Amino acid sequence: MDRIRWSVDRVDPGPAERIMEIGCGGGTAAALVCARLLTGSMTAIDRSLTAVKKTLARNADCVAAGRLTVLQAPFTLAGVGELGGFDKIFSINVNLFWTTPAREELDLLRRLLVPGGTMYACWGRGPTPGRSDEIAARAAARFVDAGFDTSVTSSEGLQCVAATPPNTSH
Repeated sequence: MDRIRWSVDRVDPGPAERIMEIGCGGGTAAALVCARLLTGSMTAIDRSLTAVKKTLARNADCVAAGRLTVLQAPFTLAGVGELGGFDKIFSINVNLFWTTPAREELDLLRRLLVPGGTMYACWGRGPTPGRSDEIAARAAARFVDAGFDTSVTSSEGLQCVAATPPNTSH
C-alpha cells in the first residue's frame, strides 16, 4: 500500500483533472485518486477481468457517483482509442514501458494526453536492490528516445518517471 500511496502522491491528482490508470489491478490506486477528485474523473483500465471486478467492487461508490469508469481493455488504440483528454495518465508496476520498445503505446499517450499532460510510470521496490532503479532508467530512456521530456523521482527503492510529450510544457 505504501508504494501505491507514494505513486499516487507523485501523480498528485487535482480535484478537476481527468486521470487514467493503466493496469488498475485491485483498484487501490483508483480509490486514492477518486478521494481527491471533486469535479474530475478517472478511467481505470486493465486487461484482466478479475482485476476489473476487484476495482469495481472496491470503488462502487466512485462508479455510482460518476467519478470512476472501469474498463477491461488493453492499452492499445483498439482498446482505448476513443478516449482522450486526460490531464494525467499513470501506471504502477506495469512492465510495458521498460520491457518493450512500446512505440505504438507512446504514440497513443500523445493522443490521449491534453497539451501539457503527463504520463507517470511508477515502480515499487524490486525483488533485488537497485532493480527498480534499472527499470526506471530503461523506461526513462524509452520516453526520451520518443521525444518526451522526462524526470525521475526516487525514494527508498520507489521510482517514478514523469514523461511529458513533445511540444508541451509541464
